[in-house]
This record gives sequence, C-alpha cells and structure tokens, in this order.
Amino acid sequence: MAVCIAVIAKENYPLYIRSTPTENELKFHYMVHTSLDVVDEKISAMGKALVDQRELYLGLLYPTEDYKVYGYVTNSKVKFVMVVDSSNTALRDNEIRSMFRKLHNSYTDVMCNPFYNPGDRIQSRWKMNYEKSQKV
Repeated sequence: MAVCIAVIAKENYPLYIRSTPTENELKFHYMVHTSLDVVDEKISAMGKALVDQRELYLGLLYPTEDYKVYGYVTNSKVKFVMVVDSSNTALRDNEIRSMFRKLHNSYTDVMCNPFYNPGDRIQSRWKMNYEKSQKV
C-alpha cells in the first residue's frame, strides 16, 4: 500500500501531495522532493528512448530502510511519485504500474475538468469535505 502519493508539475512544484496521517508527514514530503533529482537523472539518461518507447513508468527510484520510492512521468513531463512501505513484499512491479496508470487516469480527469485552472494545486473531494466539517 502506498503511504505517500505526489503529483509534481513540469516545473517541479507540487500540485498534490497526500500521505498517510503519521507523525513523519514531513519526512514523506522530503522523500518526494529528493526523488525529483533521481527522476531528472533517469529522464535525461533515457532521453530519446523514453519518447520512442512511450515508457512512462520509471520504476524504483531508490529504496530506503523503511520505504521504496517509485516514479512515473507523463508525456507532458508531469511527474508522479509514490512511496511504498518496504515491509509490503507482496507488491509487484506490475501492481505498481497499474496504480500509476490509475493515478494518471485520475490526473487526466482533473485536467479535462473545464473548471480547473492548469497549474493550480489539486484538492481531493475528501480533503475539501473534511476542511468544511472542521469549520463548523
């Protein structure tokens, strides 16, 4: 199961970061931002091959003691980063790919929304409803 998911714009600013509510939420944000260097390295190393093969999944970016960080990049250079608990050995590469495909489809749905301004932060319905309930 993913403990943190991030959507990063082409210019490397976060559009959406969501992590499980823990005491180390800042740690996940740090992991996401440090993984952007690895994403850039992989994209530049693949270069033309990435465009030719249409391979959007970057695979494992780097493992840590407790987590594994995976990456995915769209044709428009928007990056998706997923942090997974490394104790979950049942997750296979194909399952990670399918989670990224679902995330990419959801991102495409947001971009197709005529009321969304490209470049704005993406907010989930759950978070908006939660914030409204806290104000009452």
